[in-house]
Amino acid sequence: MDWKSKKGYLWMCLTALLLTACSVSYKFNGASIDYTQVKTIQIDEFPVRSAYVWAPMGALFNDELKDQFAKHTRLTQVKRNGDWVLQGEIARYDQQNKAVSSEGYSAQTELSITVNVRFKNNKNHKEDFERQFTARQTFETTQSLDAVQEELVTTMIKDICDQIFNATAANW
Repeated sequence: MDWKSKKGYLWMCLTALLLTACSVSYKFNGASIDYTQVKTIQIDEFPVRSAYVWAPMGALFNDELKDQFAKHTRLTQVKRNGDWVLQGEIARYDQQNKAVSSEGYSAQTELSITVNVRFKNNKNHKEDFERQFTARQTFETTQSLDAVQEELVTTMIKDICDQIFNATAANW
């Protein structure tokens, strides 16, 4: 072997050594969970306690919240005695006039959902909290609520579940 091929071989070995010795880990879901401490999560059903109700809302919310943690964490979901516990209720589901037209009629309506959440970290009670999370969507009053309700509620539920995930798993 001549000096150039020895130098190339040495360079390749050094690069391989550096690449295996150094590792960088990125988490694109924003989760910052210490899996050596936290292994399970208990997500209780969130009942709908608002005065105004859209029947599928409760099931949509509960499924989305459980799916969020299943997709973005390695936590095992358990029925009781979880390292983390999420409890709460859908407290409000409201609609109100958002904008008025020049004729004095409602031009836009805002739909909102508020969820009360109680989070208990049985491994570190300093992280426990009770908080409300709200999402809003606006639609033109020329549309009926029945025509847009499923799409808007689904969007708001995803938004609220993201907020809950960020407040618990990402510590935001």
